[in-house]
Amino acid sequence: QVQLVESGGGLVQAGGSLRLSCAASGRTASSNTMGWFRQAPGKERDFVAFISWTTRYADSVKGRFTISRDIAKSTMYLQMNSLKPEDTAIYYCAADPKSFNSGMPYFSPHEYHYWGQGTQVTVSS
Repeated sequence: QVQLVESGGGLVQAGGSLRLSCAASGRTASSNTMGWFRQAPGKERDFVAFISWTTRYADSVKGRFTISRDIAKSTMYLQMNSLKPEDTAIYYCAADPKSFNSGMPYFSPHEYHYWGQGTQVTVSS
């Protein structure tokens, strides 16, 4: 019911910046909560950031990444600054109809019903 398409990935040097976009279509009312996850080769899919009426960040990206949303455009963004080689991964956009509450395990991929195809981010040292 919701389609998600990521874009904006690429190759950057350490210390550089990228902005990822996630465009939603279909039943966008079912994407009240949205988030970013990433997965490096041989690793599990890890939480990066999420947004509803509030935002949360993984400790590893706090202070460097900023999540935002343009509701009119049905688009979510992830501004990534001061990139490190450890940030290299495929970045996935995710969405769920649920509204955030304090008991929601927002950091778990299992909380999100809809997923994009991913976009590659590579940070060279």
